[in-house]
Amino acid sequence: MAPINLLPPQAHPQESRWQPKRYAEPPRPPYLDETMAEKEANALAAVYTLGIDSRKPKKTIERRTVEFQGGLAAWNRERGRRTSPYPRQFMRPSPDHIVELRPPAAYPNLTTSIAAKFVQTSVNKVRCPINVVKWTPEGRRVLTGCHSGEFVVWNGLTFNFETILQAHDSSIRTLAYTHSGDWIISADSSGVIKYFNPAMNNVAAWQGHGRGGGTADAAVRGLAVSPSDQHFATASDDQTIKIWAFGERREERALTGHGWDVKCVDWHPTKGLLVSGGKDNLVKFWDPRRTTELSTLHQHKNTVQTCAFSPDGLYCATGSRDQTIRVFDIRAMRDLIVLRGHQKEVCSLAWHPTHPLLASGGSSGSLLYHSLSHPTDPSSANPIWQMEYAHDSNIWSLAWHPLGHILATGSNDFTTRFWARDRPGRRAGGDKFHLGANANAIADGEGAMLVDEVGDEDEDAPIPGLGTAAPPFSRPSSAFPDRGPSFAPSFDGLPLPGLGGAPPGLPGLGGSGPPPGLPGLGGPPPGLGGAGAGDMAGAADRVSGRAARPLPSQEDMVRSVGAAPTGWGTKRGKRG
Repeated sequence: MAPINLLPPQAHPQESRWQPKRYAEPPRPPYLDETMAEKEANALAAVYTLGIDSRKPKKTIERRTVEFQGGLAAWNRERGRRTSPYPRQFMRPSPDHIVELRPPAAYPNLTTSIAAKFVQTSVNKVRCPINVVKWTPEGRRVLTGCHSGEFVVWNGLTFNFETILQAHDSSIRTLAYTHSGDWIISADSSGVIKYFNPAMNNVAAWQGHGRGGGTADAAVRGLAVSPSDQHFATASDDQTIKIWAFGERREERALTGHGWDVKCVDWHPTKGLLVSGGKDNLVKFWDPRRTTELSTLHQHKNTVQTCAFSPDGLYCATGSRDQTIRVFDIRAMRDLIVLRGHQKEVCSLAWHPTHPLLASGGSSGSLLYHSLSHPTDPSSANPIWQMEYAHDSNIWSLAWHPLGHILATGSNDFTTRFWARDRPGRRAGGDKFHLGANANAIADGEGAMLVDEVGDEDEDAPIPGLGTAAPPFSRPSSAFPDRGPSFAPSFDGLPLPGLGGAPPGLPGLGGSGPPPGLPGLGGPPPGLGGAGAGDMAGAADRVSGRAARPLPSQEDMVRSVGAAPTGWGTKRGKRG
């Protein structure tokens, strides 16, 4: 018999729960192998010695990565050993739950799928509007169609540039993958339709709409593939919708019924049903085997620019220039709910692949999310989340990742942006995409702008419309060393020809009044409302906060800059 231990058990120190800390630290440079670094340095030195290549070595670029394979594999394991037919997973509001994050399909609450966190901005080297954005069927890459006729492929994990191809001679208006993922169908503004394989090789091309030669009524605005991949439909500005046999490249029939340009078309995910919208403010439903429409809806008051069936096929959403989104129940062919929130026209729509969540983009650059869990509830008319400053111009295209955790947007401001779910326990909405350009800097750098350009390693290149110029009077001027920081050569990003910048108060440049007096002119310029020089000097002082003093003469400015501006010469005389 074993002896009985009568001594009290020793108290073990209580182990503290693991708390994440790395997420709050600033980004670190990637690991650098000293051996590989030495080899690269020797090879680069040899290149410089031989004079073969004088380019500078590429600097290390830290990229954000949104990896989904880990959470997807864990969710598959959990589904294999579940004991309930209705498992319920919840996203805990704690930073340490990031390791337990699962795909959107694992959560019953659709608010966990709102892509409100900015991830990356990707810009082509040749800046042009992005008309269409599509994810590849496996979700590893993003294909964009540009106004210049180019296909640009971006990596879906690190969002860096992969390849570029001149696919069309005119602007690409629409493209679509077949459901099998074996083919890409694209169309441009001249009415040409092309087939591409996944390797971006052009297989076929023909004139689908118009008479050729880039006629004004030939632009193909919409393209939709049938569930069987045997047919596809195209909508054009020639007021027709054409049904094509995919394998034969043959037009089977033309659907006529719109009285003006047809702007969009979509095919039902499981049935032989088409929906189209046009410039005549009408939404029409078609049977692709007939030439007459099944039903016509007249609810919109302006051009219908986009339409999309829901993934379950029960609803159809349409966006119009009348600033509204209407959701129709195709079982009853009636208007179910009107979604509001856009201040300008609606340009694009995208249904979430797993949740009843609808994303919409407007011409003002706003990005809105609408919940349709209870479509008959009047409160569903308002968006559940909105980003008023997601882009600087029209959002032409939206595309959800096949898993639903990332949203890609293509805009008229030349950029493609990626948005993801925010981290658990973090409060979203504090960056400039929600609050505008006047938002305060985020302490942890979450709102920092990351830019990728095609073939351009200059990371300091500005993005169009983001206002990268420094604030007025924020740094000393090299052109006016004796003037101090009050004469910095920049004023709200508006240059003054020949002067390198503009002081406050000049008419038309954002100031509140004219300068206190121009030397040699004897007073303020005429036609400024008769205000006295003293009043104007006081207004300038209130704007800039500096002591009142006259502006330097043109001769002093030219002498300080070192060269006379264009247009100043001895023939016209000098201005004092």
